[in-house]
Amino acid sequence: MIRPENVQYEIAERGQAIAAGGLGAIVQLLNQLGVRQEINRSVSLLKLHLPYDEADHVFNIALNLLAGGSCLEHLEDRRCDEAYLNAVGAQRTPDPTTAGDFCRRFSELNILQLQSGFNRIRQKVWRQQPDAFLDCAILEADGTQVETSGEKKQGIGINYKGQWGYHPLVVTLSNTREPLFLVNRSGNRPSHEHAAFYLDLAVERCRLAGFRKIVLRGDTDFALTENFDRWDAEGVEFVFGIDAMPNLVDIAATLPESAWKTLRRRRRDPAPPEQQRAKRPNSKEPIVERNGYLNKKLVAERIAEFDYQPGKCGQAYRVAVLYKEIHQTRGQLRLFDQEEPVYFFYITNAAKSDKPARQVVLDANARCNQENNIAQLKQCCLTAPLDSLLSNGAYMTIASLAWSLKAWSELLIQPCGRAASQHRATKMQLLAMDFTTFRDRILMIPAQIIRTSRRLVYRLMSYRPSVDALLLIHAGVHRPLRC
Repeated sequence: MIRPENVQYEIAERGQAIAAGGLGAIVQLLNQLGVRQEINRSVSLLKLHLPYDEADHVFNIALNLLAGGSCLEHLEDRRCDEAYLNAVGAQRTPDPTTAGDFCRRFSELNILQLQSGFNRIRQKVWRQQPDAFLDCAILEADGTQVETSGEKKQGIGINYKGQWGYHPLVVTLSNTREPLFLVNRSGNRPSHEHAAFYLDLAVERCRLAGFRKIVLRGDTDFALTENFDRWDAEGVEFVFGIDAMPNLVDIAATLPESAWKTLRRRRRDPAPPEQQRAKRPNSKEPIVERNGYLNKKLVAERIAEFDYQPGKCGQAYRVAVLYKEIHQTRGQLRLFDQEEPVYFFYITNAAKSDKPARQVVLDANARCNQENNIAQLKQCCLTAPLDSLLSNGAYMTIASLAWSLKAWSELLIQPCGRAASQHRATKMQLLAMDFTTFRDRILMIPAQIIRTSRRLVYRLMSYRPSVDALLLIHAGVHRPLRC
C-alpha cells in the first residue's frame, strides 16, 4: 500500500514553521510565572549581560529539550533555525560551547540557590490547585547511577556493580512527580549521603506552601535513625524500609501466631463483561518447568507489627513486618520451602489509628513509583555531558526545568464548565505521562510561525486528538494566577 510518488524539495520564500508547535504554551508559561525574574534574582554569575543574562542560558537548555533536543550539541540546531528563534522571541541563543562555559561557573551554593528559585515558582503553581491538594505532601528520596564512558570527567567513581559515572540524589514530590532537589555526587557515594539535609529543605518548602501534612518515604538506605526523633517532634510523618537485622528477625520469629494477619493486596475492579479480554497464556512458565529450573512462587503474605527503639533514637517506633511464604519447585517436583524465612521491615511514626500495619506496607511499596520518576528524569536531565562534578550538577539542575515546565503546564489546567470531569481526567492523564510521550504527543505538533506587530501566532498545520490537550494547557496558562 505504500507507494511514494516522485518527491521534490522546495524552500518556502516567506513561510516559517517549526516541528514543536506546542512550544508556544511553554513560552507563555515562562512569562506567566515570572520565571525569568526569579532565576535572575536567585543566581548572579555574569558580570555583564552581553547579550545573555542567566535566565537566557537556563531557558536555552530547557527549551532545547522540550523542542526535541537531547544533548548540548543540539543547541546548534536550535540557534540556526530562524523559525525557532522567532517562536521563542529571540534574536539569537547561546551555542553549545557557551552553554557549557555557563554551567562551569556554578558553585555548590549557586546550584542550591537556583533550585530554591525553581521551588519558589512551584509555590505559585501549588497555590492554583484545589484546597484538597494541600492536605498531604509525600516526599521521596532516592539515588541513581548516571553512567558515563568518559575517562576525563572529574568526580566520577565506580560503584559496587562496576559502573563508572555519577550518583545523584533525587528528592521529588510524589503528588506531582516534580524534582525538588537534584544533587550530583561521585559514583561511589552511598545513596543516603546528604539526604537528611535536602529532605529538611523540602519539608520547609512544603510547609511554606501550606501543606497540612508531610510524609517522608524511602528505602532502607534512607532510614536515618538519628533524625527520627527530630522529625517526629516537628510533626513530620515518615515510612522507611529498614534492614532485616538479626535482632529484628529474632523479634519477628518469636511473635505469637495471633499477631499475624493475611495481607490482601489491592485489586482492580473487574471490567464490564463486554470489555473483558481473554488472558494470554504464560509463555515463560512452561519453559521453566520443562528445563527443570528452580522456580520460586509466592504463595501468601502475612503482616504483623511491634514496637522497636533504634539505638540512635530516644523512643520506640512502630515496625511493620511482612512475611512472604515462598514455595520452591523444580520441574513438576515440589522441593523444600525457603530455608530462611523472608521478612521485610518498615518503620514509621504514624499512629495505629491513622495508619494500620497493612497501610504502612502498602504506602512503603508505593514508593516504587520513584523508580519510574527517575527513569523519566533520565530522558531529559539526568545526564553528564560536561567535564566536572559541579558543572554536571548544574546541567542536571537546569535541565530539570524542562520536566518542571511539563508538570506546571499540566497543573495549571483548571477543570470548569460542563466538561469539568473530562478536563480533570485529561489533567491526571497528562501528569502521569512520561516526558518523551508528552513532548512527542503534545509539543511536537507542526506549526507555522507568523509574527505581526502586536502578537506571535502559532498556526497549527494539522489536527490530531492531542491538539485538544494542548489547547486546554494554553487556556490554563493564560488564566490569571491566584494570589
